[in-house]
Amino acid sequence: MSASLPISINVNEGLIELFPSLQSITNKLEAQFNFQTMTAGWYGDEENIIDICLSIETLDSFKHHTSLANENIRKDHADDVVSFFDGSNSKIDCYVALTESENLLLKRHNKLLKGFIETKLIKVLNLIAIERSLCAI
Repeated sequence: MSASLPISINVNEGLIELFPSLQSITNKLEAQFNFQTMTAGWYGDEENIIDICLSIETLDSFKHHTSLANENIRKDHADDVVSFFDGSNSKIDCYVALTESENLLLKRHNKLLKGFIETKLIKVLNLIAIERSLCAI
């Protein structure tokens, strides 16, 4: 029996086609972020652990997901980052778009992909941390 980790990362299939190494990168980042948030004390109260699902999307899939009717509390963090909080099960679904200019940059300079994705997702997690009164990672 395996328990799911509080932070998960999903990647849009279109982005995996553009950047084949993206799935491997995000698998490693998922483990890293769960460890960093644990050491930052995010899970001190086991009754109030928030599950965070980060979804990295194309611009089109981002627009689709964020335009759907949703009963959860919406938070627009930036033009390319939107989250939905479901208080009934303490879950945050966060959609993060890779913009066209980011895609072009990353296609030209593929070595930047890991650092870029890591930096972007850390910024998103720290925005959530501020919102939830948690320590930044």
